This record gives sequence, structure tokens and C-alpha cells, in this order.
Amino acid sequence: MENQIFHLQYAMDTFYFLMCGALVMWMAAGFAMLEAGLVRAKNTTEILTKNIALFSTSCIMYLIVGYEIMYDGGILLSGVLTGENYVSETLSAFASRENGFEGSSIYSGASDFFFQVVFVATAMSIVSGAVAERMKLWSFLAFAVVMTGFIYPMEGAWTWGEKAVFGLYNLGDLGFSDFAGSGIVHLAGASAALAAVLMLGARRGKYGRNGEINAIPGANLPLATLGTFILWMGWFGFNGGSVLKLGDIANAHSVAIVFLNTNAAAASGLIAALIMARLLFGKADLTMCLNGALAGLVAITAEPSTPTPVQATLFGAIAGILVIISILALDKMKIDDPVGAISVHGTAGLFGLLIVPLTNDNSTLPGQLIGAVTIFVWVFGTSLIVWSALKAIAGIRVSEEEEYKGVDLAECGMEAYPEFTGK
Repeated sequence: MENQIFHLQYAMDTFYFLMCGALVMWMAAGFAMLEAGLVRAKNTTEILTKNIALFSTSCIMYLIVGYEIMYDGGILLSGVLTGENYVSETLSAFASRENGFEGSSIYSGASDFFFQVVFVATAMSIVSGAVAERMKLWSFLAFAVVMTGFIYPMEGAWTWGEKAVFGLYNLGDLGFSDFAGSGIVHLAGASAALAAVLMLGARRGKYGRNGEINAIPGANLPLATLGTFILWMGWFGFNGGSVLKLGDIANAHSVAIVFLNTNAAAASGLIAALIMARLLFGKADLTMCLNGALAGLVAITAEPSTPTPVQATLFGAIAGILVIISILALDKMKIDDPVGAISVHGTAGLFGLLIVPLTNDNSTLPGQLIGAVTIFVWVFGTSLIVWSALKAIAGIRVSEEEEYKGVDLAECGMEAYPEFTGK
């Protein structure tokens, strides 16, 4: 009877893990739609190409080397996922009670890899929107190889992988906690994006000679809104799957709380951004609303299991306000981010890390600060080196003429909306 319960729990936890991974994979579509809606029509095909290509690149690089670096379990290098052998070893461990199912995470190693690899792709997707409309496609994909195969796995090893940072200190021992990746995924992606934007410079015409900021509207706000809804839905897998299992009462309750808090933070983030935009601009700015919802989601990702629903709502609302302030501040500094990715994932990600000690006694504010600084310095510094090398070797920005005509034709040789070109 006990063995049957183990089999059932193993199957349930593995299936839950896989379905949550599929939800996170669906977030790739959300990023693609959001970014395609917020760029100009002449740059749509290229942004879509970047999103689907970066997802594929992430999957291959994490399969070959990334998982090995992060968890000492790379498939091709160590053969961790050996199908029937893995199951036999799991059952043997259960029989000897070395890894009994009570209180532990029980799921297939293959499902663990699948869940982790879609997180890698999410981090890389953040970079895509920030460099939109002026970066060379192949330079971007070259960076994706390094980011997903080395940069992200290294900082992931120091956090979720529980390894020491260059042998000096372990972030977990210092009181660092990041439940689902506000820092590990989102702050990391924003750090790489910031390095890229600083190297690239702003889009032509974004900032005037006298310091004025010129709005460059996106071509398809319905698409951007659809992308936000897809991301919102996928986030239930992002945060919910990070509970790691479902097959007992305590964890099932934890999953329910995580879903509730994730939704509450997103909703309050949007409403707070809507009100903030009305106060600042006199209008209901849809793009700020969308970013407010995403900021709430990013902020609650660091710890969605311990806040009360009221606290989660408050955290999301603060994040929704902070993201607008951050977007405006970056524009003042002439840091051109077409979709607000650095503010949504960087500013809100940092905020999410810093509020974890308010509800989680296992974390400390110094630990959270050290963790955030470690992630930022590593990802920003290494990204800056890689972007500089790419700039020197192949260039990272399209020509002024190609930018004017649109990178769709320059990089992909086709347009997303050819019937509107008049040709």
C-alpha cells in the first residue's frame, strides 16, 4: 500500500511539474506578443524571429552545458536523465528510506530539467524587448548562446544550485531567498538588458537635441494586451511550479496560496499603475497599465508563499507605482527601453527581493542585498564584456538607413504587415 502511494505521488508531482513548465513555456508567446505590439510595424517580424530563436537557443545551450554548470546534472555530459535507470534508482532509494517521500520533492529528473530550461528562456526574453528596433539579429543570438549557456547558469548555481560564489560565500547561508526568481531570473535578465542598451544607444529620434523625450508608439496595442494576459496566465506556472510538488495536503495548500497571491499582486499592480498614470498624465495609459501588472507579478515572484493576500496586494500596488517612476527616470537619463523591460524586471525584481524578509523569517535584508548585488554585478559585468566583444567583432547595431526602413527588411527580408506598405 505504501509503495502504491509513493507511485501515485511520484506521478502526480511529475505531472504537475511538467504542466507548470508548459505554462512557463507559454510565456514565450506572451513576450513575443507583448514586444510585437509595442514596437513599430516595420520591426515586427524581426522581434518575433528573435523571440522564437532565443527560446530554441536557450533550450539547446541549457541542455548541453547550462544545466551541468548550474546543478552538476547536464544531460549530455553526465547522463542524469536515463529514463528507466532513474526510476529504478528512485524506487531503490524509497525502499531503503534514504529519500522517503514524506516532506521531500519527488518528481522525475526530466521534469526538473524541463521546468528549469523554460526559466532560462524567460531571462533571455527580457533582453529582447529592451534592445528592440536597432540591434542586429545575429549579434543578439550570439549573446543568447553565452547568456543561456554560461552567464545565467553561473548565477543560478550560486542561488538555486547552492554553490559558493567563486568559493567565497554561499548566498543561502547569508540569508538570501528567492522563491521563484525575482532576482535569479528577472533581475538577471534586466541586468543583461541594461548592459546592451548602454552599448547600443537610443533609437533614432527618441531624444531631441534640447533634451525632449519623443514618444514612439507601438503598432499593435491589442497584441500587447494579449501578450500581457498570456504572461499573467503563464506566471501561475512560474510561481506555482516553484513549490516543486503537489502530492500532499501541505504543498497543495501552498500551491493554492501562491496562485492567489500571484493573481492579487498582478491585479493591484495594474490598478495602481492606472491611477498613477491618470495622476501624472491626465489619461489612462494602457502601456503603463500593462507594465504595472507585470511589475506586480515580478515583485511577488521572490516570495509568493508567505505573504497574506492583503500583503501581496499591497506589494503588487507598490511595484505598479515603482515601475512608472522607473520608466520615467530611465527616459530622463536617455536610456531607451522600448517596452520598459529594465524597469519591469529590474526595478520590480529588486523590490521583490528586498521585501522578502517582511514575510519570510528565513531571509535577511543584508542577505537579500548581497544576493541582489552579486546577481547584478556578475550578469551586468559579464554581459558588458560579451556585448563589447560582439560590437568589436561583428557590430551590434544596424545602420541608420536600415533602422529608418525597419529591421524587418534588413534582417529578415520580409514584413509582418505587407498589405499596409503600399507596394
